[in-house]
Amino acid sequence: MRIVAGTAGGRPLKAPPDGLRPTMDRVRAAVFSSLGDLVPDARVLDLFAGSGAMGIEALSRGASSAVFVDENDACIRCIRANLRMAGVEAGTQTMDAYRFIDLYAGESEFDLIFADPPYAKRSEDIDHGARLMVSENLLRSLAPGGVFVLERQARGAPLPDSPFELLKSKRYGGSEIFYFSKP
Repeated sequence: MRIVAGTAGGRPLKAPPDGLRPTMDRVRAAVFSSLGDLVPDARVLDLFAGSGAMGIEALSRGASSAVFVDENDACIRCIRANLRMAGVEAGTQTMDAYRFIDLYAGESEFDLIFADPPYAKRSEDIDHGARLMVSENLLRSLAPGGVFVLERQARGAPLPDSPFELLKSKRYGGSEIFYFSKP
């Protein structure tokens, strides 16, 4: 795993703790190609951040700031090590993503929001993607013209009715990337 492009392009990234699946380099490259001119100077939120690869890629490509949120201490340590390796600075929060959204995400605070939550493996597991898609507080925190990028399991549960507007989606193997905006 490495940073694909930008000022830190080519630098390696540490993998998150066992059991987590980081977004593949080629998928990250495709996402950032789709985002294009939205990345420079963007204020970024990386939820369920894992290794921090998405937010660090954004910083490498010129984003002005980033906040990484993950409730796993080992992931936050991995993100901090990856930030040092990339030579960039950002905020990290060890807490539940929904708690962060509800308590700390301000009105129109973020231009880009990335979320790569755990996939539901059993019927009783939480569908975090669906839960994020219906979050009014997450919608409120997205700036006008901003984009919310969600990675979900391909062929997962149907998309719920959402306050976000679906711009497009693209499937990569077992994952699907959804791009949403404010209506």
